[in-house]
Amino acid sequence: MRGWPGPPSHRRRARMPVFSRKPAETATIDDREVEALDRWFRAANYLAVGQIYLLDNPLLERPLVAADIKPRLLGHWGTTPGLNLLWTHLNRLIRQRDVNAIFLAGPGHGGPAAVANAWLEGTYSEVYPHVGSDRDGMRALFRQFSFPGGIPSHVAPETPGSIHEGGELGYVLSHAYGAAMDNPDLVVAAVVGDGEFETGPLAASWHANKFVDPVRDGAVLPILHLNGYKIANPTVPARIPREELESLLRGYGHEVITVEGDDPYDVHRQLATALDRAHDRIREIQRGAREDGQTERRPWPMVLLVTPKGWTGPATVDGVQVEGTWRAHQVPLAETRENDEHRAILEQWLRSYRPEELFEPTGVPAAGLRDLAPHGVRRMSANPHANGGLLRTPLRLPDFRTHAVEVTEPGGSIHEPTRVLGRYLVDVVRDNDSTFRIFGPDETASNRLDAVYEVTDKVFAGEIRPTDEHLAHSGRVMEILSEHTCQGWLEGYLLTGRHGLFSCYEAFIHLVDSMFNQHAKWLKTTRDLAWRPRISSLNYLLSSHVWRQDHNGFSHQDPGFIDHVVNKKAEVVRVYLPPDTNTLLSTMQHCLSSQQYVNVVVAGKQPSFDWLDAESADLHCARGVGIWDWASNDDGDPDVVIGCAGDVPTLEALAAVSILREHLPDLRIRFVNVVDLMRLQDEKEHPHGLSDRDFDTLFTIDKPVIFAYHGYPWLIHRLTYRRTNHHNLHVRGYKEEGTTTTPFDMVMMNEIDRYHLVMDVIDRVPGLGSRAALLRQQMGDTRRRARQWTREHGDDLPEVREWSWSELSAPRHGRSPSTTAAPATSADFV
Repeated sequence: MRGWPGPPSHRRRARMPVFSRKPAETATIDDREVEALDRWFRAANYLAVGQIYLLDNPLLERPLVAADIKPRLLGHWGTTPGLNLLWTHLNRLIRQRDVNAIFLAGPGHGGPAAVANAWLEGTYSEVYPHVGSDRDGMRALFRQFSFPGGIPSHVAPETPGSIHEGGELGYVLSHAYGAAMDNPDLVVAAVVGDGEFETGPLAASWHANKFVDPVRDGAVLPILHLNGYKIANPTVPARIPREELESLLRGYGHEVITVEGDDPYDVHRQLATALDRAHDRIREIQRGAREDGQTERRPWPMVLLVTPKGWTGPATVDGVQVEGTWRAHQVPLAETRENDEHRAILEQWLRSYRPEELFEPTGVPAAGLRDLAPHGVRRMSANPHANGGLLRTPLRLPDFRTHAVEVTEPGGSIHEPTRVLGRYLVDVVRDNDSTFRIFGPDETASNRLDAVYEVTDKVFAGEIRPTDEHLAHSGRVMEILSEHTCQGWLEGYLLTGRHGLFSCYEAFIHLVDSMFNQHAKWLKTTRDLAWRPRISSLNYLLSSHVWRQDHNGFSHQDPGFIDHVVNKKAEVVRVYLPPDTNTLLSTMQHCLSSQQYVNVVVAGKQPSFDWLDAESADLHCARGVGIWDWASNDDGDPDVVIGCAGDVPTLEALAAVSILREHLPDLRIRFVNVVDLMRLQDEKEHPHGLSDRDFDTLFTIDKPVIFAYHGYPWLIHRLTYRRTNHHNLHVRGYKEEGTTTTPFDMVMMNEIDRYHLVMDVIDRVPGLGSRAALLRQQMGDTRRRARQWTREHGDDLPEVREWSWSELSAPRHGRSPSTTAAPATSADFV
């Protein structure tokens, strides 16, 4: 067999009992080019093995000894040679055809491959000068891998050319398609591992090709790498008949080009031919759409690559087959520091790549090797699309005041907040028609953002029928009933320098909890990488929220995504609970212009009161928290503080204030609204946190605080547990009680209703218990009457439905929120 002479264990072909054999396709490259490709492939494999094992002696200038081996062997070899093979051949395609391409490794645990190729291309040393292109640099490259103070074993943010870490499997295709959107000249090579193939998010993302516009978008080239095994088991696609697998892939809408074998030179010829054919097909589809106006959806090419797991590694270890089995998944030789025989096999393995042909004695890549890489930004490790902050341009945003609703007095008008936001987004979409998209799982209209259809359509490349509305091959709204795919699309879009908004039902955003984790970690890590400029924030708009699910019920009620988000690093996460329409507009304008955050905005879509005019709303959002003096009568010395966060809690808290003001006019009440949840946290814990002085100024150091919160009440305690007055803080929120019922019955079920808040005040303000006993009794009776009314009439009490903030309750209303607490300007809204 042509390839690596090496030790006998490497000369024979690896056994591949689960793969059917197919003859190689006709070669389109000559032997000289095959030799060149094989040199790069061997060099990348050598560097990958060195990263997993070696602490010193990077060029094998002497026999390996125990001290040359890392004390802890970490990494994943099994998928790495396949990734190196693909990088090698994509470089050929880029060089010969001037292709603008980036590389996404679905099996991102093959991190040694991405690092090795970035070093060979020279990018790694450009980004990290201490890892130079010589012997010392190679030693540093090896030493840092999975080593304390070094780099992770995955295709992490630290790796040049990466936008997809691949630590969690299932998202490579959705990231790839997000990257390709509005990048008409970009080809995104997306390697799908055959273990990853088994995941649910990956299964849904195959359908992303139905949302590609070949005129405006780039192309994704999926490459399913079938090496047969996961950590300890065979993979499903490797063990089903090949015809069945290829039929499935064709059913997903792909033209399948198969490359299979274990002879390196034969595979080189096949793969070169396959990638040429795939690229020809991509350009044919794009040319037909862009020049000839072809509108019918056509199958996009993909490559099915079948090679042994751990290819070119040790065939057997201790008499047990390794290459071509699950045993090659991680570290094939686990005792090379202690076991002389294993260390000898490792040395044979490394020498089988003939490093003396690949590197000069100084460690510099041999003459001609680096010429096999593309030049400049055409290198996949240096492509600016894989460092999206380099390409990002700010959005053109209208002043939210042009869409603000008129508020002449608090509660004097009613609007649907997200519907008004939809009018604002019309301008955003129109003015940023190649850098902004809205993503959601079939909920843009449901969440009442459908005004955007005046200037754009929903994207769909499949059959469009006369009965469809706002459906077209091109548009700015992306809808597929897969939260995972929406999240992946948006992440890919942001990571390549653009902007977006993810609109989702609050309860079901939990489906992407883990994806959010990964993105938040990416943002945290990249904040410390000066060579990665900041990208646009990931913006969630969560509507159809817990308190207004009139017809869906308990299954649609869960405000816990906020709890999940605040677990992440404070410099990355932001949570906003705008209480009305104008505060939502101000909040969203800020979020869309921000960078390097995850912004979670929770806002209702149902008709609700307008509390603040545009200027007051902007000032309140800039503060993040403040006293509403038109709802307060404390004159600087309250008997009780009533706080709230969220639109429905704000309504119930104000209704409670109106009852208290009517029946207990001498009670001094301070009303505090929180729009930026992180203001409650200590300034030492979060950049938005209030100082203890400012927090105490707002909430006092010794007075009862009754707090109505949108989500689970214990989060407020968690955020404020260090505060002086925490022992006086009583929080009402969601208690996992719900059903299909009326809006007010929902708040009563969770004891956050106005009557219960009044009872809490009576119970906690010293001296009120006896004096207000009758009022407390009336509140309990009214709660029972309200519950019975809903059961008899199917609606809320008229006094609840018809309630409004009155002059009697607010003799000073119309004034802006007080500026005495937490002084701020709009510049502080960060």
